[in-house]
Amino acid sequence: MAFQVQDTHADTATKPFRKQYRLFHAAFAQFCYTGSQVAIAGYFINYVTETRPGTTNAQGSQFLAGAQGAFAAGRFAGSALMRFVKPRYVFLVYMTLIIVFVAPSITQRGNTGMAMLYLTLFFESIIFPTIVALGMRGLGKYSKRGSGFIVGGVAGGACVPPLLGVAADANNSTAIAMSVPLAFFVAAWSYAFCVNFLSAYRTPVDSLGQANIGIENAERTESNAEKGGIEMQEDIARARHAA
Repeated sequence: MAFQVQDTHADTATKPFRKQYRLFHAAFAQFCYTGSQVAIAGYFINYVTETRPGTTNAQGSQFLAGAQGAFAAGRFAGSALMRFVKPRYVFLVYMTLIIVFVAPSITQRGNTGMAMLYLTLFFESIIFPTIVALGMRGLGKYSKRGSGFIVGGVAGGACVPPLLGVAADANNSTAIAMSVPLAFFVAAWSYAFCVNFLSAYRTPVDSLGQANIGIENAERTESNAEKGGIEMQEDIARARHAA
């Protein structure tokens, strides 16, 4: 990682750790996103049984399994898309669509509201690993320490769900309480915006993504190995001829 930073002139690792603002923003986004994801999954059954008349807890759990299937499908779709599109673009689109679909779940009911949460989980799928990958770009010598900060964002899963529960009890409605994860998703979206539109965020991501370190060395090593093998064969031939 340090060689990549030097080779691409993404010298962000020269700053003191306390000034790695991109890292701390990524960790904040991870906290907000993970908290919202866990909150929605944790209260999904409550939401469905309240907004969809006649739905039992057992049926709600089956619908939740279907929503998790949508999450898995979104992960495969997002991973495939990133083979052709820059990850930061996919990240921005997915993060934006999460907000677009979770917002109507606050006011919609029945199958429509549940469908909004299905789509929300679909687009949640690639967010966690993408924040980790983008947030670590350009950290150089701080990579190990920085990864701990970003992954530590999972602590949001212990903070946001209780807030959703308090809002649900206060309004006697889990649907209205979905405004809590919506607010945290908007906060996480700020990182997706910055990594796409602010050069201080975008340059390290794009520069390191295009680095050829490792590839160039591998090609050079392979070429040297082939050259060495040919020379060895010639030496063996000479020795046999001399004998």
